[in-house]
Amino acid sequence: MSGENAAIAQRLKLGFLGVGWIGRHRMKAILESGVAEAVAIADPSTNMAREALALAPDARIVADLDGLFEQELDGVVIATPSAAHAEQSIRALGAGFAVFCQKPLGRTASEVRAVVDASRTADRLLGVDLSYRHTQGMQQIRQLIRSNALGKIFAADLTFHNAYGPDKPWFYDKHQSGGGCVIDLGVHLVDLALWCLDFPSVTNVTSALKAGGKRLENNDQVEDFAVATLTLAGGEIVRLTCSWRLNAGCDAEIGADFFGTEGGASFRNVDGSFYDFTAVRMSGTSSETLALPPDDWGGRAAVDWAKKLAGGQRYDPACENFIAVAEAIDGIYGAGI
Repeated sequence: MSGENAAIAQRLKLGFLGVGWIGRHRMKAILESGVAEAVAIADPSTNMAREALALAPDARIVADLDGLFEQELDGVVIATPSAAHAEQSIRALGAGFAVFCQKPLGRTASEVRAVVDASRTADRLLGVDLSYRHTQGMQQIRQLIRSNALGKIFAADLTFHNAYGPDKPWFYDKHQSGGGCVIDLGVHLVDLALWCLDFPSVTNVTSALKAGGKRLENNDQVEDFAVATLTLAGGEIVRLTCSWRLNAGCDAEIGADFFGTEGGASFRNVDGSFYDFTAVRMSGTSSETLALPPDDWGGRAAVDWAKKLAGGQRYDPACENFIAVAEAIDGIYGAGI
C-alpha cells in the first residue's frame, strides 16, 4: 500500500450530529484537514443533511444519535441546540466515542461537570468549540501574557456585541438555551480571559442583566444585555460586556484588552466584522501590530481536536477548565437576578 493510501486508511471515522450552518462549517474544516472522514450524518432537517452530504458523498444519513452509535466511529461532532449538548455528549462518551461539542457544553456548571466526569470515566477526548482561542491575535496575546512580557496583568476588558441576535426561537427560551447573550456570547469572553491568565479561580462576581433595556424580572427571562465584573484570585479585575440587538452602528463589536504593569495588548474586530481581527501590543502611547487579517480561524478548534484524537489522545485533564468557565457564567447569572 502506498504512503498516501495508508494515510487515507488511517483517517478518523467521525459522525456528525447537527449539520446546520455551524455544524457544516466545522465538518468542512475537519474533512479538509485530511485527518478524518465523515462516516455518518444525523439531522432532523432533510435539507440540512442533504447539504452536508454534498461535503461527504460517501457518508450515510442516519436518523439520530442512536443511529450514529450503530456506526464504526472514533468520535462524534455535536452541533445541536444547547439544551441537548450535555445529554448527547454524555451518551456519546459513555458509548465509547470521543466528542467535539459546540458551546456551551452545558446550560449550567453542573451539566458541564457531568460531561467532564463522563469524559474522565470513559477515558475519551472531549473538546468544545471555543473558537476565538484559535485566532492568531489571541494566540499572540496569550503568549505575551504567559511569558510575562506585559508584566503582571491587573485588568482586562472584554466585549461582544451582536447587532442582530439569534434567529432561532429556542435561544429565547431559557430552559432550552440556559440564558441569553451571556451564555451565547459571554462564554467566549469568560473563556478568553481565564484561558489567557491560566485559569485562576474567580473570587467575586457582580453583574447586571437587562432585557429590552430593563432589569430582568424573573429567572425565566433571557437577557439581551449584560455587564459583569469578575475578581480573580490574583487580584485581577475582568470586566465583561455583551449583548444581542444593540444599536452598535455595525454588525458586531468584539474586543479583548489586557493591561499589565509593563504593557498591554488589544484584540479587535475590523469594521464590524465577525471574522476579521487585529491584535496589537501597547506600550505607553505606542503600539505594535501582532496580527492582521486574513486569518481562517473558524474551524481550527475542531481540527485541533481531530488531530489530537488522530494522535491517540484520550482523556485530557485540560477539559476540566470548561467547568471553571461554566461556574463563572453561573456566577454572572446568580448575581444579576
